Amino acid sequence: MFKTASIRSTRLLKLMVNHASRRHITGRGGTPINTIIVFVPQQEAWVVERFGRFTRILEPGINFLAPIVHKVAYVQSLKELAIDVPQQAAITMDNVTLNLDGVLYLRVTDPHKASYGVEDAEFAITQLAQTTMRSEIGKIALDTVFRERETLNVNIVEALNKAADAWGLTCLRYEIRDMKLPKKIQEAMQMQVEAERKKRASILESEGIREADINVAEGQKKAKILNSEAFKMEQINNAEGEANAILAKARAKANAINIVAQAISSKNGVNAVSYNVAEQYVSAFSNLAQKGNTVLLPANTGDVGSMVSQAMAIYTNLSEANKVKQTLSETKEVKEEEQQSQPTNINVNPESLDTDTHTLFSSELDSPDKPN
Repeated sequence: MFKTASIRSTRLLKLMVNHASRRHITGRGGTPINTIIVFVPQQEAWVVERFGRFTRILEPGINFLAPIVHKVAYVQSLKELAIDVPQQAAITMDNVTLNLDGVLYLRVTDPHKASYGVEDAEFAITQLAQTTMRSEIGKIALDTVFRERETLNVNIVEALNKAADAWGLTCLRYEIRDMKLPKKIQEAMQMQVEAERKKRASILESEGIREADINVAEGQKKAKILNSEAFKMEQINNAEGEANAILAKARAKANAINIVAQAISSKNGVNAVSYNVAEQYVSAFSNLAQKGNTVLLPANTGDVGSMVSQAMAIYTNLSEANKVKQTLSETKEVKEEEQQSQPTNINVNPESLDTDTHTLFSSELDSPDKPN
């Protein structure tokens, strides 16, 4: 008898577990029906009431409830939820009307507050997101909306969390999904973009022209510097060449003069000079006959011998004058050496000498440069 009763109870328990293991059956209010043994899924929280009053929150797993006494009043999902924020109109600080919509990501952190703190948490947070977005859009200009979109999203999330804390919700992030502008504003922005692009193109073109002009100017500058340096080196080289040529000609002329002087001083040198002068005389007249030149000639142009004799006489006079000048110079040097070799102090008693000797001695002392 006891064995039959235990078998029946085991079968009944299995049926109850199989029935409870199925997905919970919801009642009229959308909440599961109390089946004594209930299984709460992961990432869900079931709010249980006893005779209409909150008693506890069921954790994920198997839970036991008393029939009639306990009731599952609310089921809260602890997963992250994405809620669409409907499109709405907002006016910026510079009086531009925008149509915006977005997506709000939130999570239930306190199932008790989410169940009893607000009637419809999703509707409440959606309305709050819309009003907050309108308020934040009104604080900034249109250009700032495009540049600081991320900052705008952060400000909306911070404002939502201040109010959603009492509802047991936490806003994770808010994203502006779509933004529509009036047609005239779009056309004005398009014109602005085109003008900005033309401006950049003009700037780039002018910068390119400037760089090209700078490169050309630098090239011309370097070319002029190189040309001036080359001209300078050319002038220096020409001057050095002319100087060397002048020195070489002078040395050659000096050597030629020395050779001529040696030849003249040799035996029959005068005759050779006479012959050379006569030859040059004849050659000069032959050149005059070939060219139409106007020159002054001496009266006796036909007497070659007299011209040669006159030239030789001039040469002889110049030679003798040079010899006399050289002799006088040598005599002066000898006298200066003799004066330097004689004593400086001479004590002479004029009274001990006769008048002629005194006079001669005085004249010699007064004129030391005269030859003896």
